[in-house]
Amino acid sequence: MLYAAAGGGGAGGLTPILMIALLFGVMYFMMIRPQQKRRREAERMQSTLGPGDEVVTIGGLYGTVTGVDDETVLLEVAPGVQTRYARPAIARVVSQAERPESTESTEATEDAETVKE
Repeated sequence: MLYAAAGGGGAGGLTPILMIALLFGVMYFMMIRPQQKRRREAERMQSTLGPGDEVVTIGGLYGTVTGVDDETVLLEVAPGVQTRYARPAIARVVSQAERPESTESTEATEDAETVKE
C-alpha cells in the first residue's frame, strides 16, 4: 500500500530532468554562444591588423600600428616612441589605414582594361 501512494505519477520523475535540460539550453543561447561570437570577432580583428591602423589596447593606450609579427604588434604611441604588445592586447581598431590593392587584383584589372580596348 505504501508503494502505491508513492508512485502516483509517472511524469513526476521526468519533469526535473526536462527543467535541467531547458536550463542548459537557455544558458547556452544566452551566455555561451554570444561569448563565442565575440571571441571570433576579436580574433578576426586582430588577424587583420596592419601598419597604419589606429588602435586602442586593453589598457586604454591609443597608438598607430607600425609593424606586425605573428604574435606581436609594434605600436607608435608618440612620435619616435614605439612599444611592443601581444596581439590579444589590442581591444579595438579606431580607424584602418588605406591599404593599396594587392598586385594580383591590380594585374587582373589591367588585363580586363586591355581586353575592353
